[in-house]
Amino acid sequence: MLDAKTISLVKSTVPLLENAGTEVTNYFYNRMFRAHPELKNIFNMSNQVSGAQQFALFSAVAAYAKHIDNLGELSALIERVAHKHASMYIKPEHYPIVGEHLIGTLKELLPNEFTPEVEDAWVIAYQFLANVLSNREEEIYCSNDSKFGGWRGERRFLITSISDESELVKNITLTPEDRKSVVAYHPGQFIGVKVHPGHCEYDEIRQYSLSDRPSNDCYRISVKKESIPQPGLVSNFFHDEAKIGDVVELYAPTGNFILADDNKPIVLISAGVGVTPMMSILEHLNNEKQNNHCVFLHACENLRQHSFKTRVQEIAKANSNVVVKTWYRHAAEGASFDGLMDLSDVQGELPLKEGRFYVCGPTAFMAFIRGQLLSLGVAEAQMVFETFGPHKDI
Repeated sequence: MLDAKTISLVKSTVPLLENAGTEVTNYFYNRMFRAHPELKNIFNMSNQVSGAQQFALFSAVAAYAKHIDNLGELSALIERVAHKHASMYIKPEHYPIVGEHLIGTLKELLPNEFTPEVEDAWVIAYQFLANVLSNREEEIYCSNDSKFGGWRGERRFLITSISDESELVKNITLTPEDRKSVVAYHPGQFIGVKVHPGHCEYDEIRQYSLSDRPSNDCYRISVKKESIPQPGLVSNFFHDEAKIGDVVELYAPTGNFILADDNKPIVLISAGVGVTPMMSILEHLNNEKQNNHCVFLHACENLRQHSFKTRVQEIAKANSNVVVKTWYRHAAEGASFDGLMDLSDVQGELPLKEGRFYVCGPTAFMAFIRGQLLSLGVAEAQMVFETFGPHKDI
């Protein structure tokens, strides 16, 4: 455990970290990548351009400093980070590199505040956090490796099917090159995919929610072609370059956005490509003939961008426990409602007191839905969120 002096010194740096501007965050990444360019094969370089990765790392470090005397407050964040790291096969030897350059950056750019005494405290505190994360990640690796069809690290998969799901989304089926079984996953989990687009200098790793019910034969991801704020390197690879028979590398499924193992009614709330983990959950419920009452709420731009519309309708038609409502932002023909998702439209359908609410989509959408749920009396403990990309506050 950390001693009182270390805790006090680390907490004194919270304002420095919370107010770290782009000068500090950019300096850190430039410093680290100059010394270790091989890490560009792990970090999402598109997020480096947008600044999302810099924001994510320093906000997480600031949260750690703020709650260092009560890590229970950070349990959800630590779990989320550990699963994200597991999807990229982060190893214990990566942590000293990040720690060296994080502390070196603060020491060089903030010499008056980041005194030798504060530096010593942060060395201790950072190592403590690194141990917590690497131990949890090792548990995830061992768990996946020990299961039927499981593995550790990279595994080669073939692209065996590519099909259009909607105007901007393609379904990609991935089958192991060795044709052996793959580990089943919890509905709602994601998988790390490593590719090397032809025009890129480094490997690129992305996380994609699995969009079908678990099986032991293959995986399916559903990839949206991203163009804003800049073209997505990997999403455009899958849409424009990838061919059936191409090899990609996968890391075993992980993630803590999973369906609870009980019979409570559930509400699946998604926008855009955030529907992908919801399809995994819905397909699982349908396949296992579970009798959870399920309200499936989805919002998208229009009919052309409505992924899985036909399949969801098929499941709802065959299962009286499933209620489906949709919102189109534009051209509402074929949707239940037009405009932005307004939960008051379906308030009578929602199990507000006893249900579990799963939410996935853009960060602004999830914050919007969270506010509505709170106003309807839904408790925080009933809500589960999945965030694409670097973690952001909802």
